[in-house]
Amino acid sequence: MLMAGTSSSSMTIEWAFCEMMRNPKIMKKAQSEVRAVVKGKTITEADIQRMHYMNLVVKETMRLHCVPILLPRVNPKDCVVNGYDIPAKTTVLINAWACATDPDSWESPESFIPERFENSLISHSGTHFEFLPFGAGRRMCPGLNFGLATVEYAIANLLHHYDWKLPEFRMV
Repeated sequence: MLMAGTSSSSMTIEWAFCEMMRNPKIMKKAQSEVRAVVKGKTITEADIQRMHYMNLVVKETMRLHCVPILLPRVNPKDCVVNGYDIPAKTTVLINAWACATDPDSWESPESFIPERFENSLISHSGTHFEFLPFGAGRRMCPGLNFGLATVEYAIANLLHHYDWKLPEFRMV
């Protein structure tokens, strides 16, 4: 159980830094917020709760770089989805990445824009089907709170203690 979410958490942290390094203004804004909130060297849970912009960065990272396929489901009865007949007891795979990058649901869906969540009611709680980083329903990821806290704490610490930027390349 403890091993189940390690790769998704570490990948989320890596993608967050990749995206922030590719977007230096976003990196600066997130890092400035973290450094303004944290007093001293230790980051507390209360500090993380006050890091509004960093939380937007985490949400946007999970939207754009989520675990692409959710666990398989078996539908209990015949149904029709978008004109397709799905017989009972069919194994169905949900493509969470396609939902999270659907142009009918998101403006500039393949761009990294944390501000899209600024005044949005969309959350990772599984009630908004355009954003399912932890799945939905009764089989939703049981590690949601632990995984989210781990990612937020790691990103906050890395932003607080280190300066991040892409190396400069010279063509020879």
